[in-house]
Amino acid sequence: MSKKLVITLVKTVLPLFLGSYLIWHSFTSMSPKDEIQFYKAIREANYFWIILGLLISTLAFFSRAYRWKFALEPLGYKTKFWHRYHAIMIGYLINLTIPRAGEASRAAMLYRSDEVPFSTSFGTIIAERAVDFVILASLGAFTAYIAYDDFFAIIDQIKNYDFGGNPSKGEGFPWKTVISALLVVGGVFALYLFLKKQALRLKIIGFVKDVFTGLFSIFKLQSPIAYIGHTVIIWVSYLLMFALPFFALEQTNNFPLSGIFLGFIAGSIGIVLTNGGIGTYPVLVGLVVAFYIGKDYPEQALGIGTALGWIIWLSQTILMIILGLISLVLIPKNFTEDGKNSIPSIENNDNI
Repeated sequence: MSKKLVITLVKTVLPLFLGSYLIWHSFTSMSPKDEIQFYKAIREANYFWIILGLLISTLAFFSRAYRWKFALEPLGYKTKFWHRYHAIMIGYLINLTIPRAGEASRAAMLYRSDEVPFSTSFGTIIAERAVDFVILASLGAFTAYIAYDDFFAIIDQIKNYDFGGNPSKGEGFPWKTVISALLVVGGVFALYLFLKKQALRLKIIGFVKDVFTGLFSIFKLQSPIAYIGHTVIIWVSYLLMFALPFFALEQTNNFPLSGIFLGFIAGSIGIVLTNGGIGTYPVLVGLVVAFYIGKDYPEQALGIGTALGWIIWLSQTILMIILGLISLVLIPKNFTEDGKNSIPSIENNDNI
């Protein structure tokens, strides 16, 4: 078995194993009371807000497809809106099975429909990903500022299994001190490696250059304001499609803003950890929800938090699967004169 195949299997199977384990652990660790609250929340949720969130997420998909044209047109390629949209949705679908393969699949689909060279469209996607990375990092920094203490309180409750609002026995493990110390030690060690290890230093410098290149490429576009405007629409839509389902349950319809942002970041981390956030997204979001409603609804917190995490993740995932499959059927397939499909091979792409 080749080294590349082993790495691919690890990147695909290990996240699935982690997600499957978290799903199993999430349900088996719930008490009978938690299970009752979980299924009750699923039954009694006002799905108007869920559907509204799904409609807004669809708007984000459309906006992302429209924004892509501003990066492609200066390179000399006129593409159809629906072709770009189908390529994006197929990329989302692929990401649910093979982590980080969606970007390459998206570029390959646009080559198949509009014959835009793979390397050209993939370059615009990398620039787009750099922009999204900076925005998500900025949201993370803002969340850390407004919900710093809550973050460590959640960790402490996880340690003490205290989501019912009951006082923990003892002072609990000093997570805040330990994590702060680890960050300092880790920062010093990272600085040492950066200064001493040339290969690592070059990789880090290359990554930073790619991020800034992607950011500054926006201002070289013919319509930078339109690109930035659609970027704002996309991320506001992401936040809204996450926040609206909180109105679906009586216990969460007055959820604090800091909790919304903390849950959003927790869910984003969950998506990175496993294929499409399977297992990790609903569990992490559920823990955040349980923390914030634990004081007012101590007997219902964990069951309701878990239910809301699953409602948000499952509804969004089902939507992406349905739209992705539809796009897979509808996207045009251009063929060369000799009758062979013109789609390039992406097997040897090292950027996946």
